[in-house]
Amino acid sequence: MLFFHVSDLHGRKELYDKLFVQIIKEKPNVVLISGDLLPHGISNHNFITDYFKQRLIDLKKILKKDYPKFLLIMGNDDPRKFEKDFEELSNENLICYLNLKKETIENYDFYGYSYVPPTPFRIKDWDKYDVSRYVEPGCISPEEGYFTIKRNEYDIKYSTIKEDLQSYLGQKDLSNSIILFHTPPYNTKLDIVKSAIIDHLETDKHVGSIAVRKIIEIKQPLITLHGHIHEASELSGSWSERIGRTYCFNASYHKSKLSIIMFDPSAPEGAERILI
Repeated sequence: MLFFHVSDLHGRKELYDKLFVQIIKEKPNVVLISGDLLPHGISNHNFITDYFKQRLIDLKKILKKDYPKFLLIMGNDDPRKFEKDFEELSNENLICYLNLKKETIENYDFYGYSYVPPTPFRIKDWDKYDVSRYVEPGCISPEEGYFTIKRNEYDIKYSTIKEDLQSYLGQKDLSNSIILFHTPPYNTKLDIVKSAIIDHLETDKHVGSIAVRKIIEIKQPLITLHGHIHEASELSGSWSERIGRTYCFNASYHKSKLSIIMFDPSAPEGAERILI
């Protein structure tokens, strides 16, 4: 089987167009997108309905039985008020919206989780405390930002990624699973940023999720897929990491090219990244 993994396209039509061309060329079985799907500053609803949906319909007409299964989650830059649009695309069998859900294809179980530890950005639909209420210098706590849909006060102030993942994945056998996360795991080659001095404190060079790393260490899924930190592969020199038996890939990229990680889930050690 051939799987494509991409992330952080941020509504850039030139990147989506390159992806669709490559899908027609290579005919992957599954296309996985790890969030940050939408553009900034324009009507995201129109982008979804007028561009993204129409391109999927066109792709389905071209590929017919070879139309791949699209599995995707949203990311921290994607306003959650548009989640219903992706759920509608799921209902129309154009994609599978995977956040906090499960999908099985062949012998593989797929899971998805969109939340990230607190970021420097004001939109907080997908920000959540990681393992405690600690906020890195330069970042904004969830209760200090804004939301495009209502979240209850307890969830904003006290819920954590750690609690979510324990509830969602903690009791499951993940040995043959592929998990879409927006955030990478903490202290890896996939979550490195340039440090900065803020209020006389040096920020951490690693900005991934401790909770995501812990669930990987404990449950050892087959493959985890990530995005969010565009510059990590440039700074670390790698888009992949091994945590125990788990292969972890980050498809986000900080330059203008499209990054696609191509892999066969039966042989993840052979994964390769192409830049187009």
